Amino acid sequence: MPNRGVIFGCEGPALSPREAAFFAEARPWGFILFARNIENPEQLRRLTSDLRAAVGWTAPILIDQEGGRVQRMRAPHWREYLPALDQCRIATDPERAMWLRNRLIADELIDAGIDVNCAPLVDIVQENTHPVLKNRLYAATVPEVANYARAGADGLLAGGVLPVLKHLPGYGRASVDPHLGLPRVSAPLEDLKARDFAPFKALNDLPMGMTAHIIVEALDPAAPATVSATAMGQIRTLMYDGLIMTDDISMEALDGDVPSRSAASWAAGCDLVLHCNGEMAEMEAIAAIAPVLDGAAEARADAALACRKPPDPIDIPAALAEFEALLSTA
Repeated sequence: MPNRGVIFGCEGPALSPREAAFFAEARPWGFILFARNIENPEQLRRLTSDLRAAVGWTAPILIDQEGGRVQRMRAPHWREYLPALDQCRIATDPERAMWLRNRLIADELIDAGIDVNCAPLVDIVQENTHPVLKNRLYAATVPEVANYARAGADGLLAGGVLPVLKHLPGYGRASVDPHLGLPRVSAPLEDLKARDFAPFKALNDLPMGMTAHIIVEALDPAAPATVSATAMGQIRTLMYDGLIMTDDISMEALDGDVPSRSAASWAAGCDLVLHCNGEMAEMEAIAAIAPVLDGAAEARADAALACRKPPDPIDIPAALAEFEALLSTA
């Protein structure tokens, strides 16, 4: 049966019978996991298996395992990492370190049944970048950001995990936390093309991308990119034309209730709506209006899934030793 253009979360560390029945009926394209869903490796493997069993196919399962502050799988069961900005500043070979970091992350994700990681971030560090985002980013110049992000994406792909390019069209100039309010950027279009948009264009071949809930006045002065057909059209022309998912549709940057936000996102040209909190009433309301993936959206989804490959062989202890040596200040 065809899948719908939505990615859902679930409430806790085990799938309830009600959730399993709902997912079987709603047919989301994929799932996303958070810390509330994660206890230990055995439990996590059981949850990812149950999610896929509910929909009857190897649906993509996503996570935010960037490292630094944003890593849902943590010690003692999984490795933890420095914030990306700190790592890129101290590594003797930042590109190699980003590849190794993400190849090691991919190894742990695949072991748990997770095959999509919401990284790399190609938002560019600015003086006014909001602290909620700043140390998650990689650098302040276009070449560094593009090169470090490419290395990270390649590390994930080598480990059998799909990367997600984020956040289109760029959060770097945002001085407002989009979880709580709506950022607005007033920079001229030519400045944006030369700086903010350039890393996305350089990584246009990645399988998936994620929107930013932000008003970029040069694209659309009236509406956030996620829900703006004008902005989304320019994003696809100027930056990225792969499979595009929204950032979490529950974030407070967007007006209206969750179903109306979702409808506006699909209408604007987003292929997938991402709903993260696992609240059943909201998921039911979204599922009731979610479109079936077809046409260009289905083709982009199929192309993204075709990038899922078995992991390349790797000597994990050797990779970890090399990674740690690159960060050593001794």
